Amino acid sequence: MVSDSKEELPIEMHHHSTTTTDASSTAHEMDFCSLVLIGLSYILMFVTIPFSMFFCIKIVQEYERAVILRLGRILPGGAKGPGLFCILPCVDSIITIDLRTATFNVPPQEVLTRDSVTVSVDAVVYSRVCNPSISVTSVTVSVDAVVYSRVCNPSISVTNVKNHQYATQLLAQTTLRNILGTKTLQEILSDRETIAQNMQVHLDEGTGPWGVKVERIEITDVRLPQSMQRSMAAEAEATREARAKVIAAEGEQRASRQLKEAADVIATSPIALQLRYLQTLTQISAEKNSTIIFPIPIELLNMVRHQA
Repeated sequence: MVSDSKEELPIEMHHHSTTTTDASSTAHEMDFCSLVLIGLSYILMFVTIPFSMFFCIKIVQEYERAVILRLGRILPGGAKGPGLFCILPCVDSIITIDLRTATFNVPPQEVLTRDSVTVSVDAVVYSRVCNPSISVTSVTVSVDAVVYSRVCNPSISVTNVKNHQYATQLLAQTTLRNILGTKTLQEILSDRETIAQNMQVHLDEGTGPWGVKVERIEITDVRLPQSMQRSMAAEAEATREARAKVIAAEGEQRASRQLKEAADVIATSPIALQLRYLQTLTQISAEKNSTIIFPIPIELLNMVRHQA
C-alpha cells in the first residue's frame, strides 16, 4: 500500500507540472498575438496619416475621464483626461465616465415600520463615482430615492460594475427599506437627518468597490395612508380641543379667585364699596345710554341691612 502511493505521487506531480507549462505557453502565445496586433495597428495608423488622426485623437472634457481598453485590458496608468490623447485603431476602445454629481429621482417606497404602520417615503441620494475604472463588471444594478452620484475613480467604475448609476439606485432602494423597517413612525417623522446619515454610511460601504462616492442623502417626503392621516388629524383635533378647554378652565379659575379677593376687600371696607358705586355711575353716564337709572343711596341700603 505504501509503495503504491509513492509510485502514484510522481505521476500526479508530473501531470500538475504539465498543466502549468501548458497554461504558461498559452499565455505566452496570447502575449505574442497581442504584440503582433498592436504592431499592425501602429503600422496602419502611420500608413493612413493624416486620415487616421480623425479616428485616433480623442478629447475628454474637464468633468470626464476616459478608460482605454486595449484588446480588452485596461491600459496602465488608469483613466485619461482631461484634454487630448491618442488611441490605436482597431485594438483600442474607450469608455467615457462623467465625474459630475448625478441625481436620481427615486419612486416613493412603501415601508412597514416597527410599530406596524405603512408609510410611503421619498429620499434623495447625492453620490459620485470616485474610481471610474472599477465601475463596469461585477453588478448590473437604479434607485428609489433621488440620487446624486459622481465618479471619483474612473478605472474602478468601468471594471467592477456594469452600470454604476443603476447599481447605486437599487442599493439605495434596498437600504432605505431596511433602515426604515427598524424605525417607528415617530422616529421617521422626527429623525430624518439621523436616518439619512445611517443610510449614507451603509451606501458608502456598498458603493466603494464600484468607485462611487455617495455625497449625501435627503429624505424629501413621508406620506401616510389616508386612513392614518384621518386618524392622526382626529387625534390632533381632540388634543387641541382638550388643551383649549384646559386653558379656559384655568382662566375661569384665576378669574373666580380674583373676584373672591375683590369681594373680600369690599366686604371688609365700606369705602371700597362706595368707590365702586361711583365708578359704576361714571361708566353708565359715559356710555350715553337712553335708559335712565336711578341709583339707590347707599345710606338707604345700610339702613335696610341694619334693620334686617
